[in-house]
Amino acid sequence: MQARNLFHAKHFFSDPTHLVQTALHSLTLTNPSVAFDPENKIIFRRPNVNAKPKVAIISGGGSGHEPAFAGFVGKGFLDASAAGTIFASPSAEQIRKAVMECVNSDQGVLIIPMNYTGDVLNFGMATEKSRAAGIKTEFFAINDDVGVGKEKGGKVGRRGIGGGVLILKAVGALAEAGGSLEEVYHLAQLANNNLVSVGSSLEHVHVPGRGVPEDTISEGEVEVGMGIHNEPGSHRVKANLVELVANMLLQLLDHNDPDRAWVTRKPEDDFVLLINNLGGVSTLELSGITDEVYRQLDRDYDVQPIRVIQGTFLTSLNGLGFSISLLKLVDTGLGPGRSFLDLLDAPAEAVGWSAPISRETWKHRTDAPVEIKRTALPEDNPSNVKLDVSILKKVLSSALKRVIAAEPETTRFDTIVGDGDCGVGLKRGAEAVTALLESSSPDLTDDVVHAVNRIVSVVENTMDGTSGAIYAIFLNALAHGLREQDQGTATPATVDVWAAALNYSLSALSKYTPAQPGDRTLLDALVPFCKTLQETKDVHAAAKAAQEGTDSTKHMKASLGRSVYVGGEDEWVGKIPDPGAYGLSEFLNGLAEAL
Repeated sequence: MQARNLFHAKHFFSDPTHLVQTALHSLTLTNPSVAFDPENKIIFRRPNVNAKPKVAIISGGGSGHEPAFAGFVGKGFLDASAAGTIFASPSAEQIRKAVMECVNSDQGVLIIPMNYTGDVLNFGMATEKSRAAGIKTEFFAINDDVGVGKEKGGKVGRRGIGGGVLILKAVGALAEAGGSLEEVYHLAQLANNNLVSVGSSLEHVHVPGRGVPEDTISEGEVEVGMGIHNEPGSHRVKANLVELVANMLLQLLDHNDPDRAWVTRKPEDDFVLLINNLGGVSTLELSGITDEVYRQLDRDYDVQPIRVIQGTFLTSLNGLGFSISLLKLVDTGLGPGRSFLDLLDAPAEAVGWSAPISRETWKHRTDAPVEIKRTALPEDNPSNVKLDVSILKKVLSSALKRVIAAEPETTRFDTIVGDGDCGVGLKRGAEAVTALLESSSPDLTDDVVHAVNRIVSVVENTMDGTSGAIYAIFLNALAHGLREQDQGTATPATVDVWAAALNYSLSALSKYTPAQPGDRTLLDALVPFCKTLQETKDVHAAAKAAQEGTDSTKHMKASLGRSVYVGGEDEWVGKIPDPGAYGLSEFLNGLAEAL
């Protein structure tokens, strides 16, 4: 756990005050429609004399939640945002200046922060000052979190977390469309009454400039209901993602839980789903999370959200977590063009809003599935190049077993001189081809070209990375080289036939990689094998040449591949062969052993 804490303590900025100021200023660089008041940490929309007067929407809060809230200032969204220091509310004076000095308040102002004590007090005080100055002002604190139940929340109520961004988007769009202050205020309340959110995280976050937090979450555990200021949630569990999502959805949608049943659900109800990144989850993982949430909503609750929005909207610095939000789409009572969907789909020019799919595109989501055109594959065309299928399976099985058995050593070598994935990739491909050989289906016949093409399809679907591409190119070319030996009648796949086809493959491969023997790659094994087989027609001699070529790579300096960038050559030169060449030589030695 200490290692994890040290990782989270690493930041590019050590001065949090300077960090907040520069981050806010950056918004003026990425959105030319906004301006920055550095003294009061206010981001606001630049005046537009041609724009129609509208209700002003003002939000804000502590920094550390980016892009919220300043990142949502722009056309169709917020008019201004006041920022505090990290995880601390802005002052009432900052907010007052945003209302009175940075926006046009002629049509009224909706002040709409998240429901945290400091924010409620400071934004509330600014609301009263605004009213005292004669500005028509409404105040609403967003509270959508179900991580803390009704009993524990008490008089304070729910916290405001990721789902609140949907409310900000809706009220911003309504104000932009000319909605009155009363309509905007009513919409905020209505949306909040139909919104539930819950977050989970694998670890607390670290604030730049502060010491490492003492409280940690144990490996394998996750905090369910984690707040956006490092506050604890409802409980910690040991769970995988599937179990975690099930736990979170139960908190969101269980009608039988009186402590959390804020939103009821009927079969005809429609929902918008928002998956929010707390800041430290990769886009790859967040996408997988979205898929799992959607899958369980469909399967366990018969809910198929009509909008799925995924992204980073309201963070907890670099929090290793995410939140799930569900907004039930009820009638806003505002007439045509002003439903929740209309308002969420409306365009917005705010750098923090990442929902680029148009309303028109969403309309076609239920169209019939696309029919994938099937093209003729090379394996569909038979050839006359023949080899007893039992011999083919015997030889390949022997070679593939060597590759699989060599995985630990190949991985060890690649961990030292590469990125550690070579052995696993070769093993994955070898196991997949082995499964093909052991299959009871009549996939493999004595047609060698067909057999190689079947193996090609397996390799292409199981081996990735550079080595996967090289093997796929080489094997595709090998199939073509074998077909070139077809004499129109039954043609035995003799050593001469294989040697000629391999020579063709080698020539084809040279068109796509500059690698040559001596560059410390798998070609240091492949080229000697092919050339020796061409010269001697002896598989054992060819395999020996491949082994010698592999051994020679121990003394080579890499010219291609990731080994070029690996330092510490004094520690491995003369000891570690190229992992790709080593894996291939194991395969070729396995071939020779079976003959």
